[in-house]
Amino acid sequence: MKIAYFDCFSGASGDMILGSLIDAGFNREKLTEELKKLGISNYELDSKKVLRSQITGTKFDVLIKEDKIDNEHNRKRTLKIISGIINESTLGEGVKRDSIKIFENLAKAEAKIHNTSPEEVHFHEVGAVDSIIDIVGAVIAIHDLKIEKIYFSPIRTGTGFVKCNHGQFPIPAPATVELLKGHHVIGTNIQRELTTPTGAAILTTLGINVEMCPEISLLQTGYGAGNHEIPQIPNLLRVMIGETITVSEQDEVWMVETNIDDMPGEHFGYLLEKVLDAGALDGYITPVQMKKSRPGTLISIIVDDVHLSKVERIIFDQSTTFGIRKYKVNRKKLYRKFVDVKTEYGMIKVKIGTLNGCIKNITPEHENCRKIADKKGLPLKLIYNAAMNAAQSIEELS
Repeated sequence: MKIAYFDCFSGASGDMILGSLIDAGFNREKLTEELKKLGISNYELDSKKVLRSQITGTKFDVLIKEDKIDNEHNRKRTLKIISGIINESTLGEGVKRDSIKIFENLAKAEAKIHNTSPEEVHFHEVGAVDSIIDIVGAVIAIHDLKIEKIYFSPIRTGTGFVKCNHGQFPIPAPATVELLKGHHVIGTNIQRELTTPTGAAILTTLGINVEMCPEISLLQTGYGAGNHEIPQIPNLLRVMIGETITVSEQDEVWMVETNIDDMPGEHFGYLLEKVLDAGALDGYITPVQMKKSRPGTLISIIVDDVHLSKVERIIFDQSTTFGIRKYKVNRKKLYRKFVDVKTEYGMIKVKIGTLNGCIKNITPEHENCRKIADKKGLPLKLIYNAAMNAAQSIEELS
């Protein structure tokens, strides 16, 4: 799987995200041609190499034609208008979907701040041509580079005030704060807007916030430059693009545990659902005898590095525990691959487990079998056995 990791050591903005992707190899000419499909005029694109703290990066800019600024650049647009521009274009469906989703999240953040509905929000700065180009352009680049998953580091923010249509707003801007809820934020004393609403919207909509870069085989790197030199840190956003390393038969994961003796039983199931939805690999509950002979419950969660911090937050949010234990454990596992097999009831997905190239286990996917059984009004075991019989013919996996 091809992934991109955005290292936000100096925050993130829409132009920095797009600049970093161009710096990493996305074709500028391709960007120009794709953006023409939006039907927006009166702008030009500019990207050039610059130095920030003696590190080279790409500075991306949208240049608005002076004679059209009042009519086009400062036009107030609603979510409906922006979605219409994107939907009526000839851009790819995936680009349309992701771009609109980003604008929807921006609208929700703005609506929360101004006590209105997302449909009634006038985007002002975000509705301007340059912000539309930044957002849609970033999505075009991500799809063109065939990036399947996006991760981003803890995000740094500055301090001070920024001038907006509504007046002077504190940094980080209220919309940025709203978008960054639930994510790891690091405040600084730098008198600049390090992270903008557009940058926050792109990353939080399309990406996953992690504490460190996932293990990858690194293919490309790029630096997107901010507008100013900052004495304290390089004003750059770094992107690292690579392939995830194929899971070997042995790896390390975290075991997170806590003992609880004062929580209603029905809450445990809800907690497990939440941690599994957040990316935990497995979770289970065990009755235990605690100190002072009190009956209690041991919650055990298996999770990888990427999702550890999120799972920890959920345990503290959704349980009555005052603390957790966590330690690394080794796993030895079969290499897994999903294969579709042909049966008299249709195609059924089965999971194949191999060790040293030899098939050790075959398991039909339960949900797949259940849907077929319900649709055809047949016993589940009949569908299951048909899938097992069909899978026996598999001799090797490519």
